[in-house]
Amino acid sequence: MANDTNSGQDAADIFTEMLRIQGEAARQMMQAFSPQAAQSMPDATAVDAMGQAMMEFQKTWLQFCLPREEQAAPLLTDPASWMEAMRNLSVANPLLDTDGQRELWADGLKLWQDVLAQYSEQGDGENASLPFKDRRFADPAWRQQPVFALIHQTYLLFAQRLSESVDTAEGLSEDDRENLRFASKGILDAMSPANYPLMNPVVLERTMETRGENLVRGLERLTHDLEKGQLTHTDTSQFKLGENIANTPGKVIYETDLFQILQYTPTTSKVMKTPLLIFPPWINRFYILDLNAKKSLVRWAVEQGVSVLLVSWRSADESMADVIWDDYIRAQIEAIDVVRDRLKVPSVHTVGYCVAGTTLAATLAVLARRGEGDKVRSATFFTAQVDFENAGELKLFIDEGKLQFIRQASKGGYLDGRYLAATFNMLRGSDLIWNYVVNHYLLGEDYPAFDLLYWNGDVTNLPAKWHDAYLRDLYRDNLLVEPDALSADGTAIDLRKVAVPTYIQAGREDHIAPPESVIKALDHYSGDNRFVLAGSGHIAGVVNPPDAQKYQYWTNDGEFSSLEEFVDGATEHPGSWWPDWLQWLESQDEKRVAATGARKPGSASNPAIEDAPGRYVMMR
Repeated sequence: MANDTNSGQDAADIFTEMLRIQGEAARQMMQAFSPQAAQSMPDATAVDAMGQAMMEFQKTWLQFCLPREEQAAPLLTDPASWMEAMRNLSVANPLLDTDGQRELWADGLKLWQDVLAQYSEQGDGENASLPFKDRRFADPAWRQQPVFALIHQTYLLFAQRLSESVDTAEGLSEDDRENLRFASKGILDAMSPANYPLMNPVVLERTMETRGENLVRGLERLTHDLEKGQLTHTDTSQFKLGENIANTPGKVIYETDLFQILQYTPTTSKVMKTPLLIFPPWINRFYILDLNAKKSLVRWAVEQGVSVLLVSWRSADESMADVIWDDYIRAQIEAIDVVRDRLKVPSVHTVGYCVAGTTLAATLAVLARRGEGDKVRSATFFTAQVDFENAGELKLFIDEGKLQFIRQASKGGYLDGRYLAATFNMLRGSDLIWNYVVNHYLLGEDYPAFDLLYWNGDVTNLPAKWHDAYLRDLYRDNLLVEPDALSADGTAIDLRKVAVPTYIQAGREDHIAPPESVIKALDHYSGDNRFVLAGSGHIAGVVNPPDAQKYQYWTNDGEFSSLEEFVDGATEHPGSWWPDWLQWLESQDEKRVAATGARKPGSASNPAIEDAPGRYVMMR
């Protein structure tokens, strides 16, 4: 878009102005509407420090898409000027024309009149019928006094209109619209009055109850998080790898500078002859597939009589500055050969999760072109994309400006995993950033002990050269689906040569690898393919043990050429898709062998290096 730079600056000005007006507006309003409450506030210096820290926190997380502020906006001196500030913000929005600004101003005045009229008639807001609903303002405290009703209703009106202006603006390409939609949502999430101690009545009540102890505790937490450069989501002291998380018994049987191979101890007398080798993504720790005994896909598969082996990738450091995509493909081929040799089998079943699934597709194409495709008996893909035409929200991060930012952020030859964690958090800012800000910084509530959140915060670093090429060649240029456009280890890649049977799983609500993108793999593989759509998203759609009896999945044995056609003819099944996958896996090779000798890691015929989960998953 020709005005992209100016639009970005306008967005920054809106963001900056809102940041600066919120604290003073709330103080003035509290003084005007409830002097007693204002006097009960903790020391003003402490509150100001908290507000300033909140501003710094916000800038830290949003600096990726917004430039630094350049000038201060005028402070508000009375409640009426809050509405004037809203009007000024709408004027600053380049997508709202004069008629749209006039309409917003008129609707804002009417909103104030309607809300205030209800309080004049009723005396309180207990039975107030407010037009805009949002779970961030569900607490009755947001309705008990007119000032807080006006604050959050005005915010919701403005947020709705700004979002609509992006959706309806003319002359925008779809890419520009998506980028503006994402940036606007991030700004609006950050601007929410719920995020500031002086604007949130629930926080004010807690502050008066504890005489400011909640803010003191929250400021300590915020300071700690700013120092470590990462938002805390859970009580990390409650988890220890190998004890109450990632604790399925097994051994490390092989390692290189890039990866370890874990083999899990069988629990059945016989196991499937063809072993299963799992490639988890190296952008996360592998134990998303082994969180605990109840949630572990690894443990469940072992209990079904599958010989399970898994690759644990090493988090990147300066020694991995030259690691590229070829190295991960070579690593997958090496792991396949190691397992075949150790267990004395001609082939292996494979699983590729997310980016490791994308790479597995390339690995299969390389093996096929080399005449070695029979080393892999089958391939299962968990939420893995190969055609990136409709790759979802992560495509917002692939324009040249953001790619250059990523290159500058990649120091020492690797990208700090905290950057990637912040990126994923920003995609769901209201849930993964601001919800935690309110609960744990402002209200001072204790962190939950949640294994999934522990895993989510256990970040890994990425080799910078690999990451840059991955975003450029796949997400931006979509070269993987062009025959021979890419090569690895000296071999050209043509996905049409992938003829092994495949099981392709997608999550219905996946925003990282959208199902309409995942299903396009069927257009490129030439073998016998089975597509399954699972309920939920990128994580819960995969990690859904049968005993939990959660969600559902869909299958379609008929003809279809798109996700829409698949859904139209699909059969819905309750619960987990894991049994369907196991049945499919067994149909590829039903033979079973005794779980002895090399099938037991650490035996004389299969010596081990160390116990699972191994050293690499613990390296930071």
